[in-house]
Amino acid sequence: MLSSLSIQNYALIKQLEIAFHNGFSVITGETGAGKSILLGALNLILGKRADTQVLMNKSEKCIVEGAFNIHQYKLKDFFEKYDLDYENKSFLRREINKSGKSRAFINDTPVNLNVLKELGEKLINIHSQGQTITLNDANFQLAVIDSYSGITESVNEYRIEYQNYLKLSDKLAEWIENEKQSKTEQDYFNFLFQELDDTKLRIDEQNDLERELEVLNHSEEIKTKLFSASRALGNDENSLLDRLTAIRNNISEVSKFSFKLEELSNRIDSSYIELSDILSEIEKMEESISFEQDRAEEITDRLDTIYRLQNKHSVNTIDDLLSVKEDLELKLNNISSLQAKIEVLNAEVKTAENEITKNANTISKKRQHVLINIEKEIKNTLSLLGIPDADFRINHQILKEPGKDGIDQVKFMFNANRGGELQELSKVASGGETSRLMLAIKSLISQKNLLPTVIFDEIDMGVSGAVADKVGNILLNLSTAMQVIAISHLPQIAGKGDSHYLVYKETSGNGTKTEIKQLASEERIIEIAKMLSGQDVTSASVETAKHLLKMN
Repeated sequence: MLSSLSIQNYALIKQLEIAFHNGFSVITGETGAGKSILLGALNLILGKRADTQVLMNKSEKCIVEGAFNIHQYKLKDFFEKYDLDYENKSFLRREINKSGKSRAFINDTPVNLNVLKELGEKLINIHSQGQTITLNDANFQLAVIDSYSGITESVNEYRIEYQNYLKLSDKLAEWIENEKQSKTEQDYFNFLFQELDDTKLRIDEQNDLERELEVLNHSEEIKTKLFSASRALGNDENSLLDRLTAIRNNISEVSKFSFKLEELSNRIDSSYIELSDILSEIEKMEESISFEQDRAEEITDRLDTIYRLQNKHSVNTIDDLLSVKEDLELKLNNISSLQAKIEVLNAEVKTAENEITKNANTISKKRQHVLINIEKEIKNTLSLLGIPDADFRINHQILKEPGKDGIDQVKFMFNANRGGELQELSKVASGGETSRLMLAIKSLISQKNLLPTVIFDEIDMGVSGAVADKVGNILLNLSTAMQVIAISHLPQIAGKGDSHYLVYKETSGNGTKTEIKQLASEERIIEIAKMLSGQDVTSASVETAKHLLKMN
């Protein structure tokens, strides 16, 4: 429950601190006194957006802090989830600096706004006049049914499953589209790869073939030059080797006389051996070289194939062609793996679809199970609220396929008069009837949800007299299970409160500010009397006020 609220520098509130109590609390005050300002400040610690417009003094920051007794509401899991200190009395704080930047805290630990909002929704539910518009909203109507049947958490889990199913389905559609495009490329990639693979390229093949073809094309010239070289070197009279032999013999004969001559003799011997070996190589090459037409054509054809492939793929070497082949192989593998991935993902989508269908059906059965009870309880409450002939029905249809909320489509139908035709709320319910219908619904789901605190902002709009008294009784009855705070302008409801707070404006030389105080017994009598007769309190209004308070 909300145990205290502290507000600093918000709108017309300079500094304010107020303690709240269990049971039923009523807040009253003249129109324009600042009751809505109080709710606005409270909304800040519940995670609502704010800006510098809320600052009373633009040069100072705004601070709103609420203290909540939470020991009996099973919220430890929430605090553990966000690694927050759990205290039986926890504090939610919001600060807004002069530049409009906002900071949020839970038990003095900084948190983001979504975390603050999530906790706030577990602590307080505020019903304002404008919220009656949501009565016609399909999401709200389903939420009422889910709340009554106690399946809100199950529905939230289903929504997560459904979003996951949508993501998987979108991914599958994307992959299938990619596969379609890939299939048009697959045959072409496969042709290019097969062409390169069948060619069986070797890394140094091009250079080897180009050199061999060069030799073949100049074979006659090479053979002639080799023949001339062999004759000059050793196969002719007065050849180089013959002359070297004479030199060798002359030096050898005198080598015994000098170490240097012996060294020269050895070097000449080595030269002779080397030149003899060169002659042997020349003779072998001369013998082996001949122009082979078939081989030349074979090499030319092979090189033409290589050049054609290089030109086709805009590369210059066989290494580049082999890289192209690797890339093509990778693309083909990716296409093949995509097909396999699609099969796996398709199975996941089917599983997810089966799961959401099963869970949607389970949720639907639980929803349908409570529809009659909801209709009955709301009609009973409406009768207590002065609409005895009201008829309330919930139209229910099953959708062909599960959606984000399941397979159920509901529509609240209403008629305030006996024998009248049931129609959508927006077409038949007046402002007062809408407020009472919302109160009936809030009463219904609040008892099921057992939130720590429920705040009603002028839920009594459009009612008076005996009906107002019944509204007060319903609020009082709710307060036996939770803290109920009602902002009201009706004395009948003000008289029901266990605690009564007055919001008022105070004007001084420094300006106007909003204040709030808890009224003592005598102050309550006077305030309720003013609500009955205006500022001029009469003895009759005082007696009526006392009577209203005694009735509580």
